[in-house]
Amino acid sequence: MSEQPPGSAAPIRTAGEWDEVYTGTPPWDTGRPQPVFVALADAGGITGRVLDVGCGTGEQAMLAAAHGATVTGVDLAPRAIEAARAKAADRGLAVRFEVGDALHLDRLGEQFDVVLDSGVFHVFDDADRPRYVASLAAVVRPGGRYHLLCFSERTPGDWGPRRVTEQELRASFADGWAVERIEPAVFELAEGSPLGPVDAWFATIARSR
Repeated sequence: MSEQPPGSAAPIRTAGEWDEVYTGTPPWDTGRPQPVFVALADAGGITGRVLDVGCGTGEQAMLAAAHGATVTGVDLAPRAIEAARAKAADRGLAVRFEVGDALHLDRLGEQFDVVLDSGVFHVFDDADRPRYVASLAAVVRPGGRYHLLCFSERTPGDWGPRRVTEQELRASFADGWAVERIEPAVFELAEGSPLGPVDAWFATIARSR
């Protein structure tokens, strides 16, 4: 996900606006999983019951399924979910894709061993960020892990989503979570986007209670 559509300075706010972006190819939709998640899967870190929140057209979710996980992907954009279902069918992968709101993950009525977040955390403003963390707490089982990739403050300019500092990440997950790692990473964008690969944070955060 990104907070701004291609060629626009206006943040995306509504479900309809998110859906409209998928009439074309959003800059975050590279057609392949982000490299940090590929490395995580290869290391055995994406197993069990997995939720891909803000899944877009499903690359991270399908990566998890290819590694044997039982996977659910949710996104606010119906067009993205439709595309994800089609891709999973073409690849012969069993993934459940549903239209859903990242701020209301409790509506899934399930808990997961692993939650993946490729570019969701950084779309929320200060008011919605705690709501998102509370939403995650409803679906990450105690002892489960949340892995996120977001733009970092080292990314220049102001195109796209807001930049996130390591301190902001730690503060957001200070209560009921244990930050296991926050490492510099790269967030790949589609060819032709206003930015090339950008500086990012990759974090692993465990649900402690």
